[in-house]
Amino acid sequence: MAKVSLPKGTRDFSPIEMARRNYIFDTIRGVYERHGYMPIETPAMERNDTLMGKYGGEGDRLIFRILNSGDFLSKADQDALGEGNSLRTANSITEKSLRYDLTVPFARYVVQHQNDITFPFKRYQIQPVWRADRPQKGRYREFYQCDADVIGSNSPLNELELILMIREVFEQFDLDVEIKINDRRILQGLSKLLGIESRMVEFITILDKYDKIGLEGLINELTKNGFDKPVISGTIELVELVESGEGIKKSESLLKEFADNGIDDGVKGMESIMDIMSGLAGLLDKEYRASHNIEEEEDFIAQRPWDNVKHNLALARGLNYYTGMIIEVIPKEGSIKSSICGGGRYDDLTGIFGLPNMSGVGISFGADRIYDILLELGLFPPETSSSSHIMFINFGIKETEDSMLWVRKLRRDKINAELYPDPVKIGKQFKYADSKRIPWVAMLGEQEKEENVVKLKNLESGDEKYVRYDDLISQIAK
Repeated sequence: MAKVSLPKGTRDFSPIEMARRNYIFDTIRGVYERHGYMPIETPAMERNDTLMGKYGGEGDRLIFRILNSGDFLSKADQDALGEGNSLRTANSITEKSLRYDLTVPFARYVVQHQNDITFPFKRYQIQPVWRADRPQKGRYREFYQCDADVIGSNSPLNELELILMIREVFEQFDLDVEIKINDRRILQGLSKLLGIESRMVEFITILDKYDKIGLEGLINELTKNGFDKPVISGTIELVELVESGEGIKKSESLLKEFADNGIDDGVKGMESIMDIMSGLAGLLDKEYRASHNIEEEEDFIAQRPWDNVKHNLALARGLNYYTGMIIEVIPKEGSIKSSICGGGRYDDLTGIFGLPNMSGVGISFGADRIYDILLELGLFPPETSSSSHIMFINFGIKETEDSMLWVRKLRRDKINAELYPDPVKIGKQFKYADSKRIPWVAMLGEQEKEENVVKLKNLESGDEKYVRYDDLISQIAK
């Protein structure tokens, strides 16, 4: 028999895993919709000219291309094929690729549907994407992104709203995170100051790895890639500023010296966001104190959820299309130390498709990494382990009809209920309910029917009692 397996970097999902994944999707979707974002979907595949060149050289290499249908070799570039030029050959035998992310397809969607859209346009999208990356813990070749973007507005209130949505989502997950923010204009100015404008993308791609490889690793990467000593010295100065923990205030004192290099625009953009957040903090302070019954100042300071937003000058994010503020979220707990949410502003992504001057900003939650960390930390609610709240025991044909009436009534009242399909031994039925982690089992025999009750058993505690329908509803609701 042939060995059955999956392609590397892909996974099957069991019913329990799907219930937990749906909990993640539903939580994020709920936050998006409460903030006025509407759903769209785009195809799994896009034309190559839509995707290629939008993510930088490294990103382009990770795009999964789809072979043309039929006899694709008959239309291949024969010279490239004979020379063994894989890139030119690929260009001649593939016209489509699996989408690399949801943002570029969204920009294409906006351009194609611009006459049907009211701007500013707020959309969310929860769909899979594919990348030909090396699989490892927390990194897959097929994974879901949960995007929200607003396009057609330059207001910094959009960035603020996205940050508030990020915090709202992770508060619901009960996951402590650090939200890093920066501005690509600061990095562009720094590249100009260091005299490496032509290599800016390469430079910030290396800089973005700092949190993972440390200062020594960063120096080695810059040296290995041919950056000279003045560039490395300037980078060390930047990193030391980041490590100082002084944030935007100290960075302002240093970066004002570089106004001629355009860094001030990025600083002002950062200050605008931080000022708005500071002004909002007073209102949040009052609301948070009241909702959490906090009286002691020390307890209040320790719990302030908006203090997890930090300006990090080493934050770069590698995607080419970012032009303004950028965001990255790192969990403070657990073994996963890579980004679980990120985003930023892009000023003219639609321009490459023929609609210029359409600024947008967005975020994307990495559902798969969020799943892994919630599972590691035991943060999934118990109800995500079961599809049914209650199961009725099957005693035979005579009792089945009565049990079905109860089951149908429960379902109409939004309670997930099922009846075991076969009148087998009761022990086997209980074992089935336990394996599915169904918390309640109901038994309806002749005596229970006469008294219009069911015998209800809690599988966790083992407690049993007779209850009427209304009491059954309230018991399950607890």
